[in-house]
Amino acid sequence: MNFLRPTLLTLACLLAAPSFAEDDLPSLGDASSSIVSPQQEHDLGRAWLGLLRSEVAQLSDPLLKDFVESSVYRLAETSQVQDRRLEFILINTPEINAFAAPGGIIGVNGGLFLHAETEGEYAAVLAHELAHLSQRHFARGVQAQQRMQVPVMAAMLAGIVMAAAGAGDAGIAAIAGTQAAAIQEQARFSRQNESEADRIGILNLEKAGYDPRNMPTMFERLARQYRYDAKPPEFLMSHPVTESRIADTRNRAEQAKPGGKEDSPVYQLMRARTVLIYEETPGMAAKRFRAQLAENPKNDAARYGLALAQTKAGQLNEGRETLKPLLDKAPDNIVYNLAAVNLDISNNRLPDAQQRVDRMLNLYPDNYPLNQAKVDVLLKQSKAPEALKSLEILLKTRPDDPDIWNQVADTRGLSGNTIGLHQARAEYFALMGDFKQAIQQLEFAKRRANNNFQLASRIDARQQEIIAQERAVKDMMN
Repeated sequence: MNFLRPTLLTLACLLAAPSFAEDDLPSLGDASSSIVSPQQEHDLGRAWLGLLRSEVAQLSDPLLKDFVESSVYRLAETSQVQDRRLEFILINTPEINAFAAPGGIIGVNGGLFLHAETEGEYAAVLAHELAHLSQRHFARGVQAQQRMQVPVMAAMLAGIVMAAAGAGDAGIAAIAGTQAAAIQEQARFSRQNESEADRIGILNLEKAGYDPRNMPTMFERLARQYRYDAKPPEFLMSHPVTESRIADTRNRAEQAKPGGKEDSPVYQLMRARTVLIYEETPGMAAKRFRAQLAENPKNDAARYGLALAQTKAGQLNEGRETLKPLLDKAPDNIVYNLAAVNLDISNNRLPDAQQRVDRMLNLYPDNYPLNQAKVDVLLKQSKAPEALKSLEILLKTRPDDPDIWNQVADTRGLSGNTIGLHQARAEYFALMGDFKQAIQQLEFAKRRANNNFQLASRIDARQQEIIAQERAVKDMMN
């Protein structure tokens, strides 16, 4: 796709706005709403998300996805975000970063789990990003650009006139100086946005039950870690951690009552999963987790990580023994039971895996990772029609998840439903921003359904919707 890079540049330029006092924060009815409406932000965000998906590798781990979604929704409940139609993307990179884009798009790098040592630190980063959404920094940035447009254009015109009148380099210097001033003004707005997002994020952390001191703690550690790096990670380039920023967040956080949440066992389990993803080999990961267990035999996250590493390395008996104390202590823990299901699948003990998944679903019928595990176990047993029924149920709660649509396409193919395969592929490609492939897949489906007028008509209607969606995206990006 050739839209993404200029779109990202546009977003970077527009995410800027003047500061507001905490008791004078903008609402959805302010002036910025007349320039960019909440619905326009929503549409732009969804279009941009599809383009982003087509450009970056993503994490498809159901447990990580579920944790991010659940944790951010909990933060959103106590935030000032009014439009809570959130959409998520987990990017497969060990570099720390998180971002919020217009329309409720929340992006999280796998590296955030590696660098945020506690759930409180992780929540601090996401609370900051939610504040960007609640304060509608994108719309306010458009407003700021409109205010700047006239004086900037006037100054540039004066420079052009000077150059045309023979002033030569002086005219060119005036143009360059005007552009530099505009960039400097945008940077000032951006710094003000970051400060405002810190303030609102700290308030949100406290309301959500976290200790807001997690925010300056995270900033302090990142500043120490990357102090001498010539090229810091993207997060620090877009969120500069200065001494004044650290001091400001520390002063604000210290005003809160002590005793808020700092960490949780489940967050440490998610960190262990992430470590395994980015370690060079399962053996290296196992070595790391063994060292942590030697230091603290009661470190359940390290034990869990070791069991995963052993399973991935094919050491199934060892993995089962490592996992057993965790299951004995918490027999209904979803994360531990899913690790046991993975062990049973790897060991071809499919009836045992099925029995365990069914038991857990009786306890937690709506849990996404458990329902996904059920699909995986059914497919391993060559029960494609039953797996397809479970996937159709998942689609009702996750209609915009490209991972689900991709698996629906494969499973419909296994069930002999070729028309349905092409329809599902079309939905997958549309969510990935590849409208050409989506339209082509529906064309394939239409040809196969030419003897079924009603089905062919439905497919054609969907094809026209995607064509219109592609046109709208192109119009937004031009």
